[in-house]
Amino acid sequence: MREQIEAYAKRLKLSWIREHFDELEADSNQEYLLKLFEQEVQNREERKVNLLLSQAQLPKTGNQPFQWEHIRIPQGIDRERVLDGTFIKEKENLILYGGVGTGKTYLATLICLNAIHRFGSKVKFFTVASLVNKLIEANQQGSLPKLIKQIEKLDLLVLDELGYIPLHKQGAELLFQVISMCYENKSIVITTNLQFGQWNHVFGDPILTEAVIDRLIHHSHLLVFTGDSYRYKESLLNQ
Repeated sequence: MREQIEAYAKRLKLSWIREHFDELEADSNQEYLLKLFEQEVQNREERKVNLLLSQAQLPKTGNQPFQWEHIRIPQGIDRERVLDGTFIKEKENLILYGGVGTGKTYLATLICLNAIHRFGSKVKFFTVASLVNKLIEANQQGSLPKLIKQIEKLDLLVLDELGYIPLHKQGAELLFQVISMCYENKSIVITTNLQFGQWNHVFGDPILTEAVIDRLIHHSHLLVFTGDSYRYKESLLNQ
C-alpha cells in the first residue's frame, strides 16, 4: 500500500506528501488530510521562493538594519511603500542616487527580497555592466529576443551601478531597448552616483541619454542618499 500511495502522490506531483505522509499524527481523517495539505502547500511555497531567489541573483548583504537617516525621500512615496513593493504593483520606478557606499545597493536588495518573500515577484538584479555584456553577447549569438523575453516576464528589474563604466554605442542602444520595453510595463530600480545631467557620460549620446531619462523619470521616485560611505566608516572603526 505504501508503494501505491507514493506512486499516486508522484503522479499528482505531491512531493512532500509522497515522502512524509506516514510521519503525521492526527485524531481524525479530516485533521490528517488538513495537515497533509498544509505541509504540501508550505513546501511548494518554500520551493517557489528559493527558485525566485536563485533566479534573482541578488548580492550578499549583511544582517544589520537599514539606516534611513541620511536618505531624502520625495513626496508621493514613503519608507513603507518603498519596502512593501507598492510601487512595483503600480509599475513605478525608483532611482537611488548618492555617493559610493551609502547604501543604495543594500536598499535595492532589501526591496527585491521583500518583493520575493511577500508577493512571489519575479526579480532580476544586474549591474549595468553585466546586463550590457549579456545583451551584447546575446545579440552576437542571435539569442537577443530570448533574453529580452526573459526580462519582459519580470516584475522588477534592478540596474545597479549606473555611471561607473561608460557604455559603448551598441551597449547603450541595447540598454535603451530594455528600458523602453520596461516603460509602463514593469518597475525598474536604478542605483547611480551620477546626477541626470551627467548621464551622457554613460550613454555617450545626448539624444539617447534624453530618451532614457524621459522614460525613467515619467513614473519614478528619486531617493537621494546623502550620508558617508558605510564601508569607509567601518574601516575607520576597525582601525
